Amino acid sequence: MTPPLAIIAAVAANGVIGRDNALPWRIPEDLKWFKRHTLGKPVIMGRKTWDSIGRPLPGRPNIVVTRQADWRAGGAHAAHSLDGALALAARLAPEAAEAMVIGGSILYAEALARASRFYLTEIGRAYDGDARFPDFDRAAWRESVREHHAGDPAFDFVVLERV
Repeated sequence: MTPPLAIIAAVAANGVIGRDNALPWRIPEDLKWFKRHTLGKPVIMGRKTWDSIGRPLPGRPNIVVTRQADWRAGGAHAAHSLDGALALAARLAPEAAEAMVIGGSILYAEALARASRFYLTEIGRAYDGDARFPDFDRAAWRESVREHHAGDPAFDFVVLERV
């Protein structure tokens, strides 16, 4: 059975999620949040996200969605669509509570229409960047968790559930 689909993303106040294939901020608590919510679950990412990470994320099946038919990388499984990635997630981790889309922009745009949960880090500052989170209808989601963190930058951990 295909696990439910969830999204996890850190998004700046102006929608930026990346710059030059990297995060434009350093927030150690967000990396811990990411690990806590993805460990043991299949992580689904686009090839550019895979390239930016540079290695498999340990403790979770890594699935890379790519159009390149011959793409291979150690520690990752290739899929050629989100549906293919979800089928692979079901085979690799049948007990997983959910499959996590972790980026990038194109995959987020496709997953937004299908995800039942969204783990969002709202960063309270705008950043320059070349990758943006797609626009989405916030009214289609109900906020179930909000945890504010003061700092530089300030940020909130938010969990959204599909209405």
